[in-house]
Amino acid sequence: MEGQGLITLPPKRKPRGLNRKKITFGPCTAPAPLVAGSLRDHEPLAVEPVNQRADSMLWNEYVHRYHILGYKIPFGAHQRYFIVSSSGQRLGCLLFAAAAWALAPRDEWIGWNEVDRSLRVNLIVNNSRFLIFPWVYVKNLASKSLSLAARRIRSDWQKRYAYSPVLLETFVDPTKYKGTCYRAANWLFLGQTAGRGRMDRYKKRLLVPKHIYAYPLVDDFRARLKGEKS
Repeated sequence: MEGQGLITLPPKRKPRGLNRKKITFGPCTAPAPLVAGSLRDHEPLAVEPVNQRADSMLWNEYVHRYHILGYKIPFGAHQRYFIVSSSGQRLGCLLFAAAAWALAPRDEWIGWNEVDRSLRVNLIVNNSRFLIFPWVYVKNLASKSLSLAARRIRSDWQKRYAYSPVLLETFVDPTKYKGTCYRAANWLFLGQTAGRGRMDRYKKRLLVPKHIYAYPLVDDFRARLKGEKS
């Protein structure tokens, strides 16, 4: 119709994120002095939600600067956290975002069929970024941070999105990491990915297979994920 001169379409929009400024590294995220000692030296520890734009930009910069995967715009619903010591010093970053569309070991473990999964995959949240700053050497900090995040994420999600997740998941590259902190925080090893992209339904992106870990947030998570209980 546009070609026939019957209508005029608006200009094409750029894909989301392409018009965003490139992240540059400033002094606020520069390497800091060594942080060491026992976990007790830095308690009470906290994972603080990142809700203000300035803090979000700082979080993005830290992750892009020091995380092996860098920063990418989170997919779907998400929540950033800073890991903070008793003195208010930031020690690391966490990100929880949308779950993978399909994971055979996870879906079999839950007892999902395709209909249940399509209706309730939003009740699973993926820990897609986890960073302890490279100058921080505090034993058990990582597993403690995961435990603290698990305690509060349901209420944080409820405040932000008006529903509460019931299960956490994450992927660990076994060629680089052992998943020790997840095991120490009582996450369950479920198996291995098929080496596809997180939202790849058509087997177009081949990646290194990752280990899958999950953490139930409520006792009846299976019933809720299968629609047997609201």
